[in-house]
Amino acid sequence: MIELITQVNSVVNNFIWGIPAMICIIGTGLLLTFRTGFLQITSFKTAMKSTIGKVFDRKKAGEGAMSPFQAVCTALAGTVGTGNIAGVAGAVAIGGPGAVFWMWCSAFLGMCTKFAEVTLAIHYREKNENGEYIGGPMYYIKNGLGKNWEWMAALYAIFGVLTVFGTGNATQVNTIISSVNTALLSFNLVTEAQLPRLNLIIGIGIACLVAVVLLGGVKRIGQVTERLVPFMAVLYILLALGVILLNIQNIPAVFVSIFKGAFTPAGVTGGVIGSMFISLKKGVSRGIFSNEAGLGTGSIAHACSDTDNAVQQGYFGIFEVFMDTIVICTMTALVILCSGIPVGYGQAAGAELTIAGFTATYGSWVSVFTACAMCCFAFSTIIGWGLYGSRCMEFVFKSGSVKPFLLAYSLVSIVGATMNLGLMWDIAETFNGLMAIPNLIALIMLSGVVAGLVKEEKAKNR
Repeated sequence: MIELITQVNSVVNNFIWGIPAMICIIGTGLLLTFRTGFLQITSFKTAMKSTIGKVFDRKKAGEGAMSPFQAVCTALAGTVGTGNIAGVAGAVAIGGPGAVFWMWCSAFLGMCTKFAEVTLAIHYREKNENGEYIGGPMYYIKNGLGKNWEWMAALYAIFGVLTVFGTGNATQVNTIISSVNTALLSFNLVTEAQLPRLNLIIGIGIACLVAVVLLGGVKRIGQVTERLVPFMAVLYILLALGVILLNIQNIPAVFVSIFKGAFTPAGVTGGVIGSMFISLKKGVSRGIFSNEAGLGTGSIAHACSDTDNAVQQGYFGIFEVFMDTIVICTMTALVILCSGIPVGYGQAAGAELTIAGFTATYGSWVSVFTACAMCCFAFSTIIGWGLYGSRCMEFVFKSGSVKPFLLAYSLVSIVGATMNLGLMWDIAETFNGLMAIPNLIALIMLSGVVAGLVKEEKAKNR
């Protein structure tokens, strides 16, 4: 059965993430970049000032909403996760060092794509029967494109519900399991034979924690993420900077391999990876898995923000992609490539490859800290994607379906603790692609609205 699922998924994945998908993703980013006047460049300083400044603004949000800071932390909880750790490792292993270059390219265009998603989510959002702000791709499709396109909004929501179980939960739990197991084995605290039972216990514990947070509603989600996200980001960045500084002599050669590998991967990987398209595909797909630009999911969290300025909140989209991919994903890649650990090019890899980069530099003791950071990354992502899934579920089946969904979503943590890593990542990647299609179509059709809102904001600030 697993072999059949793998074969079917492989066919669908290769179609979705083939040349047409690359053209669509890159084309949408280019269109939005041109229509907004290269906003990610011309307004980068404004975006950083507007977003970083609000990080310290802890004003309380109104009923049924999050503060702008809580909204961005919840969105970052969804983006800054195992895609930055296991996803980057997989991209480098399967696509070679050149995949990092294509990640950067997708992030440059993705800044504008995510800006558009967040802006539209605020502009077209609604309030549900509980008085909470609700928004995201399904709402800007429905309210922005009209009744004739409601089928596409429903399609996005259905793909969203299916996606969150793998992308938002199962793969995240697998990374927690991988990091914890590595730490315990390095100190001989458990044996290989004890791991299956331990993994099951951890899965049950995570399921309980997820249920407690998500069933507490938007307010509790915001309160958890605003504390967890800054801590985990600072801890991981400091650990990664240490590896880079201790191996600074290798950095020039690493950057050469990234740029050379982007166009001639065979010359860097010893011929194991010979296709530029494989490098591009893995870089773009894993980049989107990490920063979610093009998926539209992050905008669901931003729609909960207690703000009326769509463009100002949209700047957080630029900030998120920059921090997620340009900063944190790059650091992960440098940890792997500059630490001198052997990379099995052409073979699936996950968090264990990133952990190996840390332990090769610091020693086995650091596995405790990397396990802590990765658990925070993964858990925060599970929380963020739980919100996304509940909003998609609410759109299709109304608010009465949310609590049963959240209970089922929590229980997936137990399943994710024992699933095959490679298959999980592949399935998650496939559903990401399916989810992106209706969102990208909507962004293209509403690009004029985004451009108009940007012009209005600039005219107001003159």
